[in-house]
Amino acid sequence: MEKFSKLTGIVAPLDRANVDTDQIIPKQFLKRIERTGFGEFAFFDWRYLEDGVLNPDFILNENRYRGAKILVTGRNFGSGSSREHAPWALMEMGFRAIIAPSFADIFRNNCEQNGLLPVILKTSEVDTIMARALRGSGYSATVDLVSQTVTDGQNLNASFEIDPFRKNSLLKGLDDVGITLDYVESIDSFESKRAARW
Repeated sequence: MEKFSKLTGIVAPLDRANVDTDQIIPKQFLKRIERTGFGEFAFFDWRYLEDGVLNPDFILNENRYRGAKILVTGRNFGSGSSREHAPWALMEMGFRAIIAPSFADIFRNNCEQNGLLPVILKTSEVDTIMARALRGSGYSATVDLVSQTVTDGQNLNASFEIDPFRKNSLLKGLDDVGITLDYVESIDSFESKRAARW
């Protein structure tokens, strides 16, 4: 997976609470076995009209949020069924970090396993970021995983917590398989000393 250390980018606001994984990537698009090809279907029911045309009333379709790398949203983001397709779809939309007051546990874990950083901030801090992203065009922020801060060049300087193991994995760009491969010499050494069982 791609390393994550520091990200500066446009912030796109999705001012909704309890956005579940079926809203992020609806079940009818989960037929692929690859990790790619999901981005165009993210937020499908909100993003498109019945005839397949982009919905002009859906905020993430607005031109001012094109190329956004940071999503700010409401509490309990990613609730519902477990599916890695949700972070895959969000990453294909261009997002590398999501800021919210809270995340569903499985979704948060799936994000961290795939290089998408979920940032939990105080509700008041999320509200400030949301208001600034809604108010202006080109509002950007910086998410720094090393210092565990979110800043915006204005007066925002917010700190967030992250599990040290997950932080290290994101900084090094290692998913669970990658972490295991880091120990391949030790594993090979251990296996070579074991007595054959057959």
